Amino acid sequence: MTEPADPQALFASRDKMVPHVFVIFGATGDLARRKLFPGLFRLMRSGLLPEQFRIIGSGRNSPGTDEEFRYKLAKAVFKFSGSARFDDHVWEEFAQRITFQTSSKDDGEALAEAVDAAMAELGPDTRKLLYLSVPPDSMEPMVKMLGATGLAEDARVVLEKPFGRDLESSRSLNTALHQVFAEEQLFRIDHFLGKEAVQNILALRFANGFFEPVWNRHHISYVQIDVPESIGIEGRAGFMESTGTFRDMISTHLFQLLGFLALEPPVHVDAESLRVEKRKLFQAVRALEPDRVVFGQYEGYRDEPGVNSESEVETFVAAEVWVDNWRWKGVPFLLRTGKAMAQSRRTITLGFVEPPLKMFDSANGFDSQPNELVFELTEDSTVTLDLRAKRPGPALKLDHAKLHMRFSEAFADAEPLEAYERLLLDVLRDDQTLFTSAEEVERLWELCDPVLQQPPKVHSYEQGSWGPAQARELAGERGWRVPEQS
Repeated sequence: MTEPADPQALFASRDKMVPHVFVIFGATGDLARRKLFPGLFRLMRSGLLPEQFRIIGSGRNSPGTDEEFRYKLAKAVFKFSGSARFDDHVWEEFAQRITFQTSSKDDGEALAEAVDAAMAELGPDTRKLLYLSVPPDSMEPMVKMLGATGLAEDARVVLEKPFGRDLESSRSLNTALHQVFAEEQLFRIDHFLGKEAVQNILALRFANGFFEPVWNRHHISYVQIDVPESIGIEGRAGFMESTGTFRDMISTHLFQLLGFLALEPPVHVDAESLRVEKRKLFQAVRALEPDRVVFGQYEGYRDEPGVNSESEVETFVAAEVWVDNWRWKGVPFLLRTGKAMAQSRRTITLGFVEPPLKMFDSANGFDSQPNELVFELTEDSTVTLDLRAKRPGPALKLDHAKLHMRFSEAFADAEPLEAYERLLLDVLRDDQTLFTSAEEVERLWELCDPVLQQPPKVHSYEQGSWGPAQARELAGERGWRVPEQS
C-alpha cells in the first residue's frame, strides 16, 4: 500500500478520523464511475480514509445485485485509476464496504433506513457525507427529500455544478438548501479549484517577492484564460442541450480561475479569508456585455445523437471581462472554452507591459510579441516565462527564450492528489477553503445574466479548429496565446 510522504502533516491520521457513511446519489452515472469511486479507492489505498466507512450508492434504477454493482465499479476503477495503481487486495477490502439502494426525489425512505443501519453498525461517532451528483432540475426536490427523510440531519453535502441555471434559479436553490441545511454543511464543488496547478497560482503569487509587486495594471496588460477541448460532447447530448457551454464553464470554472488570479492578498489562506477577498473581487467585476461575448457551435453538433436538429446551443464561448478596481482597471481578462477544438489545453497567460523605451529595434530582433507568464494547468503542470535575451554570437541581436519549470521534475518525490481526491478530503476535514459560498454563486450568475437575457448569435466553426473567427477578433492585435505564436 502506497503511503504519502507525511500524511500527518496534511490530514488527520486514520485512527483519529471518525467513521463515515458516504452516500453517492447518481452512483451509476459518468462522474461517479470516472471520478468519485476511483478517487475514494485511491484515498483508501493511500491510507487517507477513515479506518471504518461504508459507501451507499443510490439512484432511481437498480444496477442489479450489490455484487453486480461492485463488478461494474471494479472495471471503472481499474480503468480510471490506472492498472499500476490498482491493487486487487485493496479493491476487495474497498468493495465489501459498497452497497446500493434505490431512491428518488419522491421516495428516500428505504435509503434512509439503509443509512441509519450503516451508521448504527459503525458506532455513535459516525458521520454522514452526501454527494449529490444529480441533474440541476432534480436538485431542489432531492434537497426536500433529504430533509423529509432525516438524511440531512448532521450531514455534510457536496453539490455538483451548475448551481442553478441563472440568477433566479440559483436564489431559489439556495433558499431550498437553507431550509434544510446550514451554510457550513454545504460544499459546492468546482473541481478546477482542487487541481494542484490552480492552487499553485496562490502559492506563486503570494509566496514569492518577485511576482506580487508586478501583479497589477502597471505591469500586466492582459490576461487570457483558455480551456479548449479537443473532444466533442461524448454522448452527453442531454446535458449540453439543457445547459450549454456558457452555463457549464464560464459561470463556474473560468470565473473561479479568474478569482484566484485577480483577488487581493487574503489575511490567511483559509475559507473565510479567501471568501472575503473573492467577494470583494467579484463585486468589482463588470457584468458581461453580450456584444463582447462570442458563441459558437461546432459543425456536426446537430447530427450528434440526442441533439435537436435545429439546436442553437453553444458549444464554444469566448468572453471579455473587466475588473473595475484599483489593481486591474483597464486590463482585459479574456476567457475562452469550447468543444471539438484543435487541442485540449488549460492555459493561463499574463502579458506584461512593454518597456517604455525600446533601445533595440527590429534589426536587433526586437518584435511586438510581449513577455508572457504562462501557466499550463495540466496534470503535469508547468510555469513558463517568455522573455527576450541576447542570442549568443558576435552581434547584439535579441531572440526569444524561456524560463521553464515542470512541477513533476521540481518535486519528483511528491505524490500529487487528483482534484476530486483533494476536495473529498477537504470535505472530510470540514475545510471549505476551495468551495464556493451561496453569495458567490449568486454574484456570478448576476454577472452572467445579461448574456443569458440577450444571447449572442451562435457562429459555426469547424471541428479541430480554434473556434469562430469572431473570437479571434475579440483578442485584438495580439490574438490568443493558444495556439502559441512563433
